[in-house]
Amino acid sequence: MVYLWSVLSLGGLTAALAGLLIVSERLLVDYGVCKLDINSGEEPLEVDGGDTLLSTLYANEIFIPSACGGKGTCGHCKITVTAGGGRVLPTETPYLSRKEIRSNVRLACQVKIREDIFVRIPEELLNVQMFSSVVESVRELTYDIKEMRLRLTEPMEISHRPGQYVQIQVSSAGEPIFRAYSISSSIAEPNIVELVVRLIPGGICSTYLHSLNVGDGVNFTGPYGEFVLNEDPSVEVVCVGGGCGMAPMKNIIYSLYERWPERSCWLFFGCRTTHDIFYLEQFEKLARKHPNFHVVYAMSEKLDESEQWEGDTGFVHLSVDKCLGADVKRQAFLCGPPLMIEAVTGVLREKGLRSKDIFYDEF
Repeated sequence: MVYLWSVLSLGGLTAALAGLLIVSERLLVDYGVCKLDINSGEEPLEVDGGDTLLSTLYANEIFIPSACGGKGTCGHCKITVTAGGGRVLPTETPYLSRKEIRSNVRLACQVKIREDIFVRIPEELLNVQMFSSVVESVRELTYDIKEMRLRLTEPMEISHRPGQYVQIQVSSAGEPIFRAYSISSSIAEPNIVELVVRLIPGGICSTYLHSLNVGDGVNFTGPYGEFVLNEDPSVEVVCVGGGCGMAPMKNIIYSLYERWPERSCWLFFGCRTTHDIFYLEQFEKLARKHPNFHVVYAMSEKLDESEQWEGDTGFVHLSVDKCLGADVKRQAFLCGPPLMIEAVTGVLREKGLRSKDIFYDEF
């Protein structure tokens, strides 16, 4: 018991000292007004020193992706700091490769503005906007997944590529935080952002989204993401997802058939049991309309006697291996857990796909 109290006391003292250092820096250190130069602009921003680069950019409506709310645990807010960022911190190195460190890539949430600072930000991110919307409809897809359609109000349209995502804004302890969700609606609906949201126990954003009703307001930033659909209609598209990894797949498939009705495309979707199935009838209907669209759902767990299923069983990468031939000109989009991504990537490489033709999001 004495040992336990000692550990608790030491932990409390450490936390108190850390908090004191943060408060002391804010109260005692005045960095004054600093210049923030973006992409060698002619008129650098004048900002108050002392805040993080990420929060300063957000305050100036420059929305860098960040899934952890600036806590340094997601590694998404990478930008290039050419001068004025100080040394790379130990909190950054787990998320930066050696090449990135040599190229002056930093985590914006970990860089404090203490002097004039010079950064490079991709033009695509400079075009990201804050959107306001209202919930148009809510539909239960499974026992823990809902589909939500958000109608944009300001601006009233969004231009995005198939497979991109938005970051939903929620409030936690009075502070805005953002969480990433892929757009599941087609690019043919510029005034709608549809989401597929799994309820995560204790998840701040998923709990918030699952509590919304028709007419409620939702704010988000976007679009983000590196998925780029090949414009050559002779290139076959392969989509592989699991769980909420369905969202970008649905976006890609429906966007694809808006432009190329005859294009070849495969959808492989992994479920644990039949209770996790959703959108299957919708995709089967689409396949009847477009004969070059192929749908394969696979159940990975042993099914109860009450579950009626005549389709594939086993992990989804086995279905990919079974159905796809080798040496076909293809592009693949994957979204799901890391083990699924790794297994499917291995199969696709064996089929002749190059790494640059395989896009993926892990969750």
